[in-house]
Amino acid sequence: MAFLYKADPVLGREWARLFAERRPDLPFHIWPETGNPAAIRYMAAWVPQPDVATRFPNLEVMFSTGAGVDQFDLSTLPPGVPLVRMIEPGIIDAMVEYATMAVLAIHRDMPDYLNHQREGAWRKIRVRRAATRRVGILGLGELGRAVLAALAPFGFALSGWSRSPRAVPGVTCHAGAAALPGFLAGCDILVCLLPLTDQTRGILNRDLFARLPKGAALVNTGRGGHLVQQDLLAALDSGQLSSAILDVTDPEPLPQGHPFWTHPRIWLTPHIASMTQPETAVEAVLANLERHERGEPMAGVVDPARGY
Repeated sequence: MAFLYKADPVLGREWARLFAERRPDLPFHIWPETGNPAAIRYMAAWVPQPDVATRFPNLEVMFSTGAGVDQFDLSTLPPGVPLVRMIEPGIIDAMVEYATMAVLAIHRDMPDYLNHQREGAWRKIRVRRAATRRVGILGLGELGRAVLAALAPFGFALSGWSRSPRAVPGVTCHAGAAALPGFLAGCDILVCLLPLTDQTRGILNRDLFARLPKGAALVNTGRGGHLVQQDLLAALDSGQLSSAILDVTDPEPLPQGHPFWTHPRIWLTPHIASMTQPETAVEAVLANLERHERGEPMAGVVDPARGY
């Protein structure tokens, strides 16, 4: 019985050290070194190799090293092998920091002030009270709810949307496709934290932007595939949207010369909103391994029908 890690090799060495300390009974391998493939029972990967089902015939659990699993081709996984997404405090805390930073930057007009600085212009913008700014979160999973909890003390009017009904204290919650237009109409700042699925791919498009109040702003920390890039450029250039903060793109990185690099209304960061922290990630994986070995349900198991 052994564990295989296939992601960032630098972080993998930290995983190996932590496994040696906490599960010395479980041999740990870092790809491409696998030991005996038949001994691999557990694997953690960002993107597994396509022949995982035949290469590791005794695989029991596949762990994602990230919170999302859209990078996985579920059809390549061995039948009956669960895919478990990463649920660990490091990912959540970092996302909360980034999303809060982005919302506050937009609320306090920082994209405008950065452009003023580039122009050499000393111009003041009247400060709005947070209570007059409406912030909406697309996606009410663990990350969305954590971001809402962090934003609540500032006094923003908070709302959220999800596919199925959710109840979040202090938040106006909307659910289902029929409720999406009403939700969007009440968002001055829209934060996308949705998982990327067939249903959500391209959701940030012309029609959605048109349903937001004129001058609204977008924060996308979900996936690049959520966004129709030309629709965003058109919305920014027409003034329908005032600014966008993007941590994810499709592809990553963007090619040189792409208009996102230089657009004055776009802030771009290289998919750094949240990162898996080895210490807490290993704790989460080992806790799930203990549940699996006891025959108990694991936390974060992906529903193949939903894609998350």
